[in-house]
Amino acid sequence: MPDTPIPAGTAPETPASAAPSPSPSPSPSPAPSSGRLPLLDVARGAALLGTLATNVWIFTAPGSEWGVLGTGTAGEAAGGVGGAVESAMRLLANGKFLSLLTLLFGAGLAIQYAAAARRGQPWPGRYRWRALFLFAEGTVHFLLVFAWDVLMGYAVTALLVAWLLTRSGTARRRVMWWAAGAHLTLMGLLTAVLVISPDPGPGDGTPREVADLYAHGGYFDQVAFRIEHALAFRIEPVLSFALLVFLFLLGVRLFRAGAFGDDATGRRIRGRLLLWGLGLGLPLSVVAAWAGPDWFLLDRYVVGPLTALGYLGLLGALMDRVRRPGPVLNGLTSVGRTALSAYVLQNLLCSLAAYGFALGLATRVPPSWHPWWVIALWAAVCTLLMAGSTLWLRHFTAGPLESLQRWALRRG
Repeated sequence: MPDTPIPAGTAPETPASAAPSPSPSPSPSPAPSSGRLPLLDVARGAALLGTLATNVWIFTAPGSEWGVLGTGTAGEAAGGVGGAVESAMRLLANGKFLSLLTLLFGAGLAIQYAAAARRGQPWPGRYRWRALFLFAEGTVHFLLVFAWDVLMGYAVTALLVAWLLTRSGTARRRVMWWAAGAHLTLMGLLTAVLVISPDPGPGDGTPREVADLYAHGGYFDQVAFRIEHALAFRIEPVLSFALLVFLFLLGVRLFRAGAFGDDATGRRIRGRLLLWGLGLGLPLSVVAAWAGPDWFLLDRYVVGPLTALGYLGLLGALMDRVRRPGPVLNGLTSVGRTALSAYVLQNLLCSLAAYGFALGLATRVPPSWHPWWVIALWAAVCTLLMAGSTLWLRHFTAGPLESLQRWALRRG
């Protein structure tokens, strides 16, 4: 399954227009006086570009979006040095950055709750409309741009977690660990089925007509194909719903514990995340990859979230050592602040580059250039997003889609 981020409606720097009334919940940790937590912006930007490191292989593989259903991934890596680089890129990205984005969405929701509490506004209140607007944005994105959109699932999860923020801390902890248990049980059962099922043998899981659709078909033919197979394309948020709930609530807990703060408490928490997340997550991911495709679900949906915690700790450790932010750090910050716009734009750019209705590079680039041209496409889109978002924020306070969302909610 692809990685897909969760931006805009959740950016912590934009307090919700409606928020919580006093509740039995513990008092949220206050945000800095500047209203921003630099690590959140950088981590969101890194996670967004990291999801593209998975999704770029989907855009450029035969059958593209549909090919994921046949293989669980966007095709298989080639041999040689290029194949090793591709395999390493897939392993480092698969499920890890998606989980990081999910966790950051929960942290952003906690910040919006805290902002509303300071204003004495009711919660969830008008936040429901914000989540519903995010669902509508995801629906449009799913139909017109990318079949593996995750915004719809995030919007539904946000409605549940927003309500849980008005419950007691004990109730939230119970839901959080029940969700974790349900998710682990489901992934374990599905993996057991895959392992004991007979090997179907070699074969191409993507029908020729589907490969031709993405290689040579028209844009509206692809839109019609997504509508026709909407249930199949929406399977990921259904299977991972319990994981979404768990990671949202974990993000809330990490924020309230001070994990994103630039102080001793934050550094101590992030140091533990780095140690356990990378110390266990990456080796387990290597083992799952070595074990074969039958273990894909455990790698992506169990090991991936564990490794994401290590990535958060690593980003924090790197930022602690930066004295003067350079172009890369500034670019990641800008992408994080325009996350929804950057998310949609990265998918739009990749579809224009790869699909037959536009440049069609997926079929026009010689096979001998694989996987280097795909990696170059990823690097080019990342560079464009970092540079473009930095320039945009010099003139505007938010990304274009973020501004559209604010305008629509104010009028509503």
